Amino acid sequence: MVEKTMTFADLGIQRTPAALLAKQGITVPTPIQEQAIPAMLNGRDVVGQARTGSGKTLAFALPILDLCDRRRPGVQALVLVPTRELALQVGDVIEKLAPNAGLRMTLLYGGHSATPERQALARGPQIVVGTPGRVIDHLQQRNLSLRDLRMLVLDEADEMLDRGFAPDVERIISQAPTNRQTALFSATVPSWVASTAARYLIDPVTVRVDVELESPPEIDHLVYEVEAGAKLDTLMGLLDRRSDGPVLVFGRTKYGVARLARQLDRLGYPVSALQGDMGQHAREAVMAGFRSGELPILVATNVAARGLDVEGISQVINYELPETPELFTHRVGRTGRMGRKGEAITLVTPEDAPKMRLIERTLGRRLPRFGKPAGDVTPGDSARTAAAATHRSTARRPEPAARPQPTLPVPARSGFRRRGPSMALGAALSR
Repeated sequence: MVEKTMTFADLGIQRTPAALLAKQGITVPTPIQEQAIPAMLNGRDVVGQARTGSGKTLAFALPILDLCDRRRPGVQALVLVPTRELALQVGDVIEKLAPNAGLRMTLLYGGHSATPERQALARGPQIVVGTPGRVIDHLQQRNLSLRDLRMLVLDEADEMLDRGFAPDVERIISQAPTNRQTALFSATVPSWVASTAARYLIDPVTVRVDVELESPPEIDHLVYEVEAGAKLDTLMGLLDRRSDGPVLVFGRTKYGVARLARQLDRLGYPVSALQGDMGQHAREAVMAGFRSGELPILVATNVAARGLDVEGISQVINYELPETPELFTHRVGRTGRMGRKGEAITLVTPEDAPKMRLIERTLGRRLPRFGKPAGDVTPGDSARTAAAATHRSTARRPEPAARPQPTLPVPARSGFRRRGPSMALGAALSR
């Protein structure tokens, strides 16, 4: 007997037809959707935990579209997210489906004028997706009221309830009706999040899918043990052997990311940078270039570790280790998504060894290691290579001179042409 394939209609979804989802390549519910959607449709509070790329956004978006009353203006559903990038992504998912349900959605996030948002709120949207700071701004200015709120969702809940966001989240919740429905979704739900969430949820249904911190099997891990002075040259060797897909390089600080991006740009790599001090216009331009493939190498802080959804990221490179094992999991989760193969490469210096051991203890396994790549250049050669690349650029040669490549134990990859330094990168980072 052939087992019947579950459909969204089987889960109780009524306002979003299968044909509309199919246009976006969505045909079968994922495990988190199978378990979370019926609970939310039944009015239950939910704590949903599943790894990145598992379909958590639709797990709360579809119930929102079914439960909001299209005949009533006023905000009935509020989705709080930690970053502008995630707000745009969640908003894009809902915006494609809301008109079919007869509903309106508005985005609220900082970094640009609040006037268009104020005008959109005046038109009475039923759904708002926003970052805590901007939501509070509109609440204080009385542009936004939560008196009709029926559903509150915290996406990336572990970050939303951390010390940085918790005060703002609590201020927002204090203005919401106590009889609302509340849902928390995240890739990780540490014990402190569960205890904090207990203040906001009533008898929640807990849904856990693929909750182990270990990365999914679609991700191959490689750890290179290198000296600090050889990191840039090792990174260049990896980028010279990259595949055709986008590559995401993680640094630790805003200054370090900006500096590394400028170095790579001067060396002729098609690179952009993403860090928290950039203006909204610059951030959106960077993401547009990364998604289109025009600038396929993105150097970023942890602002890109959560919620960033770019199709086909082939490689994540941890140029610097993150502060916590949870952030390591979020970082590497940017690749190997939705069944695609991915590769996570981590550069570890002797000073990084204790932090790497903590990450591996949390993962529950030791990641494969390689020593200093054979044939690698010595520290100091990066500066000479940069000077040579600058000379080649100013001389306007049609092709840069060949650079001795380190022998790296990675699969053979198609090469790519470097280009001249980008004026746009410097302009974006200076904003």
